[in-house]
Amino acid sequence: MATFADLNPDAAQLQQRVERFHEVRESIVRQVREVIVGQDEVLDQVLIALFVGGHCLITGLPGTAKTLMVRTIAEALGLEFRRIQFTPDLMPSDITGTDIIEEDLVTGHRKWTFVEGPIFGNILLADEINRTPPKTQAALLEAMQERSCTVRGHIYQLPAPFFVLATQNPIELEGTYPLPEAQLDRFLFNTILDYLSAADELKVVDLTTTTHTATITPVTSAEELLDFQQLVRMVPIADSLARYVVSLVRATRQRSENAPDFVKKYVNYGGSIRAAQFIVLAAKARALTRNRYHVTYDDITSLAVPVLRHRILLNFHAESERIDADEILNRIIEYVPRQKER
Repeated sequence: MATFADLNPDAAQLQQRVERFHEVRESIVRQVREVIVGQDEVLDQVLIALFVGGHCLITGLPGTAKTLMVRTIAEALGLEFRRIQFTPDLMPSDITGTDIIEEDLVTGHRKWTFVEGPIFGNILLADEINRTPPKTQAALLEAMQERSCTVRGHIYQLPAPFFVLATQNPIELEGTYPLPEAQLDRFLFNTILDYLSAADELKVVDLTTTTHTATITPVTSAEELLDFQQLVRMVPIADSLARYVVSLVRATRQRSENAPDFVKKYVNYGGSIRAAQFIVLAAKARALTRNRYHVTYDDITSLAVPVLRHRILLNFHAESERIDADEILNRIIEYVPRQKER
């Protein structure tokens, strides 16, 4: 197994950064566990998104602690947390901020002053993002991709790091506005929150119906989190695994030369190159969180579905036969051959 001592001459300092990475992650998980019961896979994916620097779409039924999980993680990270409750009457300026006219009481002169909106934070919780019209949803597009927003022709840089953790309810579709594909593609993961097991639900009842109150203590800073994102990018990936990721994504496109027959039958549009980039970055983060300094096939296949499920568009044949994106993606993972690691 490769170590950072083999990969970099400044191994001692690099090893300290890796140890600090694990210390911070374990502390975050430990504190979140004081508040959130179960949902191990969801928590792992949200943390991977933060360590990669990507955004996360959390899809779950009401009462599955979507908002509570995001708020708790933000408090543990020591980042500035902002929350927007998306509603049908929300305007773009309610997110980005707006210019107002201020008058100098001494000189009487008036000037335009920009008042920042809630988007100017480190972690933005976009609660029920599919309940607001496309015009307001689009206000997040520039922020998610460019880490900036434009108001009246002026570009304002957002603080770093900047994450959008959006939630949506998959069952209450009346009065909602589905996210456009361009915006969905900006999310690293589409994470699914399901119901807890009976044992975990009993723990939740015991935890929330007493006088117990968890205290969350920040364990890191914005600057250190940016350093962790650079550390993740330093994890190497073999050429054979990188080619496997590209083959996996290309297999989701019906017009691709290596697309299986079931993709040509059920899929209208597949994943873009951004999907391959996100799979590799997420796999690197997963490898590092598991004390490995190289990416494996397991890192890729365990994260390919949440990266791709919101990037493929199925046709009416799939809908009529009740085949969902997860089933198609799992079949693609079984179909694409693995090359020998070199």
